[in-house]
Amino acid sequence: MHHRSYNAEEDMRKRDERYILMTQTPVKKLVLKMSGPTIISMLVTSLYNIVDAAFVGHISTEATAAVGVSFAYMTFINAIGFFFGHGSGNFISQTLGAKNYSDAEKMAATGFLTPFIFGAIAGILGLIFITPLSKAIGATPDVIAQSNEYLFYILIGTPFMMSALTLNNQLRLQGNAGYAMIGITSGAVLNILLDAIFIYGLEMGVTGASLATLISQVISWIILLIGTRMKGNVHIKLKNFSPSFEHYKQILDGGLPSLCRQALACTSTICLNHSAAIYATAGNEASTIAAFAIVSRCMMFAFSIVLGIGQGFQPICGFNYGAKLYKRVRESYTFTISIMTMFLLISATIGFIFAPDIISFFRNEDQELVAIGSRVLRWQCISFPLIGLSTATNMLLQNLRKTIPATILSMCRQGIFFIPILYIAPLFLGLQGVEMTQALADIMTFMLAIPMSIKILKKLS
Repeated sequence: MHHRSYNAEEDMRKRDERYILMTQTPVKKLVLKMSGPTIISMLVTSLYNIVDAAFVGHISTEATAAVGVSFAYMTFINAIGFFFGHGSGNFISQTLGAKNYSDAEKMAATGFLTPFIFGAIAGILGLIFITPLSKAIGATPDVIAQSNEYLFYILIGTPFMMSALTLNNQLRLQGNAGYAMIGITSGAVLNILLDAIFIYGLEMGVTGASLATLISQVISWIILLIGTRMKGNVHIKLKNFSPSFEHYKQILDGGLPSLCRQALACTSTICLNHSAAIYATAGNEASTIAAFAIVSRCMMFAFSIVLGIGQGFQPICGFNYGAKLYKRVRESYTFTISIMTMFLLISATIGFIFAPDIISFFRNEDQELVAIGSRVLRWQCISFPLIGLSTATNMLLQNLRKTIPATILSMCRQGIFFIPILYIAPLFLGLQGVEMTQALADIMTFMLAIPMSIKILKKLS
């Protein structure tokens, strides 16, 4: 009894320390401090995606295309994981800011177990209908067999991947980015090592890449679950699982923008796969799909640092908004935009100048792939510096639970603007229209974000 009381007191002391850290540390210093672990976490995960693409790229162009096609299903997993992670995590962040620990524990358990159950159902259905699934997400006849091979183990791992993303976001949004970083980065590092062993050592090809992902994601899930038991963190307890209308409404309010953003990313990837195949020159369908897949991985690598900065900003925003310290919310938001934009400008310049060298790193044997990939990368670099404002504004709106404007803004970059442009521009410009779609969508999203940013800044004043 005394031991339990001591643990409860220790937990409370750690939570009070974190409250003081989040509400009293100078804002710029705090954003940099909180961003460090999340940037490392996002960078290592993106580095895994880069290395994975490079390993697979040396198997064949068809293998690269198959993994690129399967990326649409991975985006679906991200959509559900981030929906529950941000939805429950934003609520936990604000309840901790208001020192309401009981509600935080109930939300943590509900937010974690629901995507695990949902993921198990989705994985089983995917395994039953694996070939129709491959065709639906854009696999052409020459890559469908390898797409099925890659999807097999990914489908088995779906519940672990979805709930691991939820745990990662819950830990991060309660101000414990360090534990979240350990869970995510350990899985990514293990994935890189297993890729080398399975693809090259055991010559398992695409199946090896998929199996490596499954094993590493399960290990990551276990580490994150252990992290929730550390002192000061909100513990996951089965008895706190409370699947009620009120809890799911709170998850919807905080997570809908993430769900829409990720769901549209999944939809846009599928549409892009189909458009790339339609407008490719005859016989180059696999090369064209593979080129877009490689550029997507490259841009995600650079964008991961922006997301890391934003994810460091989010718990600061949630805690201080919950504590009614609005000036600190405003300061952290404007500082976040400035460092995001500075980094994006440098990245875009490097990407534009060295585009052919970057694409050749993945598959220099296919010159058509390198030519298409270089053009796509340069188009995206033109608009890349504009993403900082729209990303930070979307995260701010989401954390303040401004669900409708946050959801609209989150749907623009890869949905509301992207999909119509993807179908209209190629009618006049052919493949070049497909290549420039993302850049045009980014410019239009930036223009929409400006008035939203001005309005929210006035309210925080």
